[in-house]
Amino acid sequence: MSNNSRKRREALVYHAKPKPGKIQIVPTKKYSSQRDLSLAYSPGVAEPCLEIEKDKENAYKYTTKGNLVAVISNGTAVLGLGDIGPEASKPVMEGKGLLFKIFADIDVFDIEVDTKNVDAFIETVKNIAPTFGGINLEDIKAPEAFEIERRLKEELNIPVMHDDQHGTAIISAAALLNATELAKKKMSKVKIVVSGAGAAAVSCTKLYKAFGAKAENIVMLDSKGVIRKDRPNLSEEKLEFATDRDLNTLDDAMKDADVFIGLSIADIVSPEMLKSMAKRPIVFAMANPNPEIDYQLAMDTRKDVIMATGRSDHPNQVNNVLGFPFIFRGALDVRATKINEEMKMAAVKALAELAKEPVPEQVNIAYGETRLNFGSDYIIPKPFDPRLIAKVPPAVAKAAMESGVARTEITDWQKYEDELLERMGSDNKITRLLMQRAKNNPKRVIFAEADHLDVLKAAQIVFDEGIAIPILLGRREVIKELMNEIDFDADVEIIDPKSDEEKDKLQKYAEAYFDSRNRKGVTLYDAQRLMRERNYFAAMMVNEGDADALLSGYSRAYPTVVKPMLQLIGMAKGISRVAATNVMNTSRGPIFISDTSINIDPSAKDLAKIAQLTAGVVKLFGLEPVMAMLSYANFGSSNHPEARKVKDAVSYLHRYHPDLLVDGELQSDFALNKEMLQNKFPFSKLAGKKVNTLIYPNLDSANSAYKLIKELNEADSIGPIMMGMNKPVHILQLGASVEEMVNMAAVAVVDAQEKEKAAKAKK
Repeated sequence: MSNNSRKRREALVYHAKPKPGKIQIVPTKKYSSQRDLSLAYSPGVAEPCLEIEKDKENAYKYTTKGNLVAVISNGTAVLGLGDIGPEASKPVMEGKGLLFKIFADIDVFDIEVDTKNVDAFIETVKNIAPTFGGINLEDIKAPEAFEIERRLKEELNIPVMHDDQHGTAIISAAALLNATELAKKKMSKVKIVVSGAGAAAVSCTKLYKAFGAKAENIVMLDSKGVIRKDRPNLSEEKLEFATDRDLNTLDDAMKDADVFIGLSIADIVSPEMLKSMAKRPIVFAMANPNPEIDYQLAMDTRKDVIMATGRSDHPNQVNNVLGFPFIFRGALDVRATKINEEMKMAAVKALAELAKEPVPEQVNIAYGETRLNFGSDYIIPKPFDPRLIAKVPPAVAKAAMESGVARTEITDWQKYEDELLERMGSDNKITRLLMQRAKNNPKRVIFAEADHLDVLKAAQIVFDEGIAIPILLGRREVIKELMNEIDFDADVEIIDPKSDEEKDKLQKYAEAYFDSRNRKGVTLYDAQRLMRERNYFAAMMVNEGDADALLSGYSRAYPTVVKPMLQLIGMAKGISRVAATNVMNTSRGPIFISDTSINIDPSAKDLAKIAQLTAGVVKLFGLEPVMAMLSYANFGSSNHPEARKVKDAVSYLHRYHPDLLVDGELQSDFALNKEMLQNKFPFSKLAGKKVNTLIYPNLDSANSAYKLIKELNEADSIGPIMMGMNKPVHILQLGASVEEMVNMAAVAVVDAQEKEKAAKAKK
């Protein structure tokens, strides 16, 4: 099966399993008792109903209206698929709902309307509008989209936005403001060529005009060529941008142009056209999946070009997710009656300004950059920038208030920004950041049990997604049979340590192992025998530089896999204790839990070292560690040896590592509830802080805690992440899921990247 066929199947399975679709309704109130149900429904529900009857604004107080957006389409202009109908558009609308939730914590109902009649569509939306705090129109073809949005904005008293029009406009306008600044050009003077005349192109160009671009300097093209005033039967939208200049083709229009805006089709801009543009040209080639001119071709043609595309694998991605979630967030939070021009312009300015601010290390790490700085390759923020939710919604909310469309006011802006940042804890951004970072520089990762189906599935995903370069260890005939079963037909290395084909490598590794252990009771015969075992063979592959990292442990007990790793690979220089941590993606954000796999009953000094190792991993993920040392006691309330051990570990860290933000001994509820901690123990270093790292007093408690969180709360777990090893070695939990193995492969790659950097720095 071809790669395209496999991708198609994966996409279908993703949408179908384990339950159809991508979104669901989750209750936000208790419902376990008869009392709960009587409050939720009859008779208790009558009270809020009566309050809303008195004042409709109370719907925002007693229902989800204030955080609920409708994503509505008739399926007439879906992605690159065209007019596929309302039912076929539903997966896209659900996907949009997912993006609203994970980027701005906004709930969504997707609504697919079965009509192409403008009046019928508008009437349908108006009739259901009381349910929602906002309306996101999606994938409706032009010119109907213009009239639908215009009329709904006039006739409804909640925010309405057609993201296909305004999303790209807002993001590209922010990029254009910064690009013109870098090119030392003025918006009022730049000559702009717009390839495309659909909803997005028209909206983009209108917004550029709002920021100073002049109509006489704009040339727009559609499939027939330059839109000229002497062309008959122009729509109202096209007529606004019709030119009276003697231009007919894109070739003509590009001569001496300062800016090219592409919202059309792939490969229509030639190198010659690019060369004909003015000095320091600005090229936004935003056709997807392939731009109007290939990025590398453009960069090779003009060294002075400032370029953006719609693709994530090039700098300056114009991605609508930078806009719509945060614009609606700000509009909802002041109960705006509409999203007006002032609010859109505020979003543009906020995005443009954010790109000029110092970039958090978390973002640099995710994109594999030493330091992202405002410049030609960074004119708009990255989609994973955690500052977006604290920057764009407040700007939009302020603009709504100042322009008179807000029905409620925000007075404490710092409190509002803090609340916005708290919303960031409700999704798995840290996993996406991890994957992005691994993809920037994939490494060779050994899957030591590749003759197990789930392990091979994980390797396939890792290969397909560009996370790592898998090396498959195990019985060759079994691996090939399983690869055929799952259509994994990639050219990847397969190694069977027990086969004659590997006898040269086996002998080489055995001799190397013998040389390192011959004074510790290991004979050459022992070494040769052990090298036929996959974990010993895999460890030597990493030691000898034939692989960069390894994963093992899927089918074997953890201690049996740890032993050869410690014997062959050993601990990093200066490390006397290895440990393991798990990252739990919880509703309050990522929580690091240590030690989850290795140290059964660590001493006070061991606990301190585990805390130090864990702090390094937290920083590896781009976060600052805020660490609680856990116990059943709080700050000396018990003198039992188990509690004293934790207290002594904290004292050691405070004395010798005062830079670490760590405190204890603490019970877990006080550690995780910063209000409780502040009220009861205001003297603590953690008072008022959001703890993201928990160090448990023994293996029992740490292992049980992370598995309880994983199973009861369905929280994603990344780990166990081995800490303190000399090489990137990570041991899976017995029976790890495919997703967990994929996550661990990304961890192994990032670990290898960091160890490679450290090795280079020493040279």
